[in-house]
Amino acid sequence: MTGGYADHLRAYLREQRWFAGKDRAFQVESVHALSWLTEGPPARIELVAVRYDDGAGETYQVPVAYLPDTDPELGHALIGWADVEGLGSVVAYDALYVAAPTSALLRGFLHSRQEPDLDFHVLASATLPDESAVGSVMAVEQSNTSVAYGEEAVLKLFRRVHSGTNPDVAITAALTEQGDDHVPRLLGWLGGRWRTPEGQEVHGHLGMLQTFLRTATDGWDIALASVRDLFVEEDLHPEEVGGDFASEAERLGIATAEVHRDLAAAFGTSTMSEADRQQAAAAMRTRLTSAVQVAPELTELSGPLHAAYDDFAGLRDEVTVQRIHGDLHLGQTLRTVKGWKIIDFEGEPAKSLEERSASDSPLRDVAGMLRSFDYAAGVTLLHFGYADHLRYRGDEWSARNRQAFLSGYAAGGGTDPSSRTTLLRAYEIDKTVYEVVYEARNRPHWVSLPLRALERLVAQDSG
Repeated sequence: MTGGYADHLRAYLREQRWFAGKDRAFQVESVHALSWLTEGPPARIELVAVRYDDGAGETYQVPVAYLPDTDPELGHALIGWADVEGLGSVVAYDALYVAAPTSALLRGFLHSRQEPDLDFHVLASATLPDESAVGSVMAVEQSNTSVAYGEEAVLKLFRRVHSGTNPDVAITAALTEQGDDHVPRLLGWLGGRWRTPEGQEVHGHLGMLQTFLRTATDGWDIALASVRDLFVEEDLHPEEVGGDFASEAERLGIATAEVHRDLAAAFGTSTMSEADRQQAAAAMRTRLTSAVQVAPELTELSGPLHAAYDDFAGLRDEVTVQRIHGDLHLGQTLRTVKGWKIIDFEGEPAKSLEERSASDSPLRDVAGMLRSFDYAAGVTLLHFGYADHLRYRGDEWSARNRQAFLSGYAAGGGTDPSSRTTLLRAYEIDKTVYEVVYEARNRPHWVSLPLRALERLVAQDSG
């Protein structure tokens, strides 16, 4: 598809944080429209298939509302002019920022609406908001978009969609059934059916409805505030500052271990075979080789990093694998009056659905959280400036909270990370390489953060 509405969609996608192909040349290949959600204004979910110049393709969910004219208050949600059968020339907006369509989505759950291409499923135990609840897009935007309905429920619409079961739905449903206190309760999900550009009919999850956590504070924000408190004091150690985060990091470690325990109970465990380990190591090497093409700064480190993957491949100790979070970091956690909650079980966005649904060692999640502590210190340092004494304090803060998290994880019943250093190090390197690629493509001024971490990991090994 070229020209007109397709070009407007292409420009809109490129500006959205949830669109993964911002740095790649692509075209809108097709648009598959689902059933109308509302008639006034006309609104529906559209599945937009994009094709990159290298041949790869992805499908994105764009709820669209068609208005008769432009609305100055919706400038941030403007897609562009479109000619729609039965409507004529209209203006397309992202429908999640328009009141009527978000209300229609809630009504779909309240009435368990069923269409040939839309399926609103509600859990038997779910308590839903009243129909009068007004939906509003939550400010935090990452790979999906969430709409809050008062203080009762949150609907997360998956922006990049796939055929098959979304891991977030599958895992959250299982943990809800397990009675796990560390996840927001699942209320229901939205499924859709559509045709691919090749004409294949597929079915997949479009969104999930969960309880709203009224007292929740983002774990990333709490961590950043702790680092800022430390940098303002300058001459104090992390444990001497009122905003010390270590006790929270320890409790978060316990919560993570308990979620892993419940995931093991729900989905079972197995042992990584020799072939599995070799395949996992080969995938790590492939990701590193690709990363060097994106960030040539990795070239000098590639030798020691490949050696770390070789050490992982040569492990002789048994490695237990199970369903895990797959993309765990402070931004996927919420602190409430009832303790830590873990959210967003979709897995790492850059991986395929099959990879994100596969079993892996829980230490991959642990490695992701360790990286997040480093990031909190590093990002704050970027804002304060690279003064040597602040860099030293930031490293202290990171080391203290990393250790507190590891201690909590072991105390919570998880595998003691201190007994699996080779495994944990390989996962941490793999995650950091992913971060280098992400920053090089999206925030080049941040790429020094993961690069410096890789240098430390290499130095630790040589020491």
